[in-house]
Amino acid sequence: MQLEPFRVGARAPDPSAHVADGASTSMPVRMDRKAFARLKGGKLAPEARIDLHGMTLAQAHPALTGFILRNHAAGRRLVLVITGKGRGPDGDGPIPERRGVLKRQVPHWLHQAPLAAAVLQVTEAHRRHGGDGAFYVYLRRPRSG
Repeated sequence: MQLEPFRVGARAPDPSAHVADGASTSMPVRMDRKAFARLKGGKLAPEARIDLHGMTLAQAHPALTGFILRNHAAGRRLVLVITGKGRGPDGDGPIPERRGVLKRQVPHWLHQAPLAAAVLQVTEAHRRHGGDGAFYVYLRRPRSG
């Protein structure tokens, strides 16, 4: 994601707005459009999956990194990352707690080094594969040589 330089007097972009809308769905399609349509329709079967829900951020980040890099090295193209939707409502206390921390954080991790080099596309999973509690991660072809 390329950010525009900040100009004096301009309003800073709200980083949570793009995450709340689903960072993965707002990203441009980088893969073949036909394959992307099949992916979004739940017609492609993930070759591997990892279930992160119930983990803390400190546990989930290294688990996700190892999972993506191992599957990329093994030549797999489509993996499923299950984050869960988050527990209960946002909270009704004086300081509301946002739900779905992993659901919001995982797309960011996938678009940062070292995972960005292995990831071609991230999109919300079809209902049959977890819906808005999971992401399809389409991996780049491993470089030969």
